Amino acid sequence: MSGSQLWDDVDDYFTSQLSPDDDALRAALTDNAAAGLPDIGVTAAQGKFLQLLAQVQGAHHILEIGTLGGYSTIWLARALPEDGRLISLEYSAKHAEVATRNIARAGLDRIAEVRVGPALESLPKLADENPAPFDLVFIDADKANNAHYVEWALRLTRAGSLIVVDNVVRGGRVLDAGSTEPDVVGTRAAIELIATHPRLTGTALQTVGHKGHDGFALARVLA
Repeated sequence: MSGSQLWDDVDDYFTSQLSPDDDALRAALTDNAAAGLPDIGVTAAQGKFLQLLAQVQGAHHILEIGTLGGYSTIWLARALPEDGRLISLEYSAKHAEVATRNIARAGLDRIAEVRVGPALESLPKLADENPAPFDLVFIDADKANNAHYVEWALRLTRAGSLIVVDNVVRGGRVLDAGSTEPDVVGTRAAIELIATHPRLTGTALQTVGHKGHDGFALARVLA
């Protein structure tokens, strides 16, 4: 059995036991595929991981940067209490339209909203609203701007908040200090920011499975 097939099989086993899907999640994936959205979202196991992180945080307010079709949004929003709030920022109007339908079908449109536009334009507007600090920020957008998104996350959070950055391994390309690829440059900048910023402490974990060789960075906001 090849390594990648083994990863997939283990992923399937853990998913079947610990993060089984339901009608809303299945419909979201079906609609995402029908709309031609790229298959780059989180897996079920990763979605459950994010949900558990939000629950451990006792999150009432979540910010997601990068919605795609709303699959991860559903997992995260399900961790919130009835009076919780999730704001998800999505560059593509087409993706946002699909995500909004998926979120509504899951019965979560009362607490989760999708805002359309480049995140680096949406974030200053969000800050101007002076929202309650976000307890968890999930960053899964264009990787070139990862460090900028971490900086904005710091402005919109509080001591004890958690920042999660997805896709930080890039199939191992993150090791290439001389790379000029925007996704690698942006990801390395985010890792270095987490490593050196006085208000952050963090780590990164590699993952394998249906999404290949990748991983998450996690950073806790300090006082």
